[in-house]
Amino acid sequence: MNEIKLGKYRHFKGNEYEVLALATHSETGERMVVYRALYSEGAIWVRPAAMWNETVEREGKTQPRFTYIGGKEC
Repeated sequence: MNEIKLGKYRHFKGNEYEVLALATHSETGERMVVYRALYSEGAIWVRPAAMWNETVEREGKTQPRFTYIGGKEC
C-alpha cells in the first residue's frame, strides 16, 4: 500500500481535500483516512486507506483516486 501523507490531495474529479489524520477502526483494525473537503462547508469524512490508494479509470485513463499535492508528511 502507498504511504498516505498528511496534507492536501486532489480527487480525480477535481476537488481538493486535506488529510487530517490516519486512524484505525476500533472493531476491524482497518486503516482509515480522516480528511476534510477544502470547498463548501469543509465537511469531515473517513475512508478506508485501501480505497484512498485505489486507482480509477476515467475516460480510458487509469489514475489514482487521490493525488498528493502538498503539505506535511506523516
